[in-house]
Amino acid sequence: MHETGLSEAIVAAAVRRAAGRRVTGLRVRIGGHAIDPDVVTQGIQVAAAGTVVADSAVDLVLEPMTVQCHECGGSEPIRDHLAMVACPRCGGVDIEVSGNDDVVLESITVDSRTLGAV
Repeated sequence: MHETGLSEAIVAAAVRRAAGRRVTGLRVRIGGHAIDPDVVTQGIQVAAAGTVVADSAVDLVLEPMTVQCHECGGSEPIRDHLAMVACPRCGGVDIEVSGNDDVVLESITVDSRTLGAV
């Protein structure tokens, strides 16, 4: 369900930014916990149905958080939720998770034929 709310918020932001113009593309940077990009993309497409964002291309840039293990010294991007509990390399639980969990709608591309129709 996390991806559903995320997708709806992205579409709402794009609709506001579009100011009535048809959107042909979105670029979204997602930091933080492991997510399934296909689920987010599909969620955006579902949330966008019937809006100016419908049928737009979606470019997701994923920036996963990093887990640093104090036992083995390993540092890796978090690829699944288990890595937030134990080191993926050695299984140690003395870990530190770093990174950000920001979601940023970096850009939208609007149909140039609708630029004057604000």
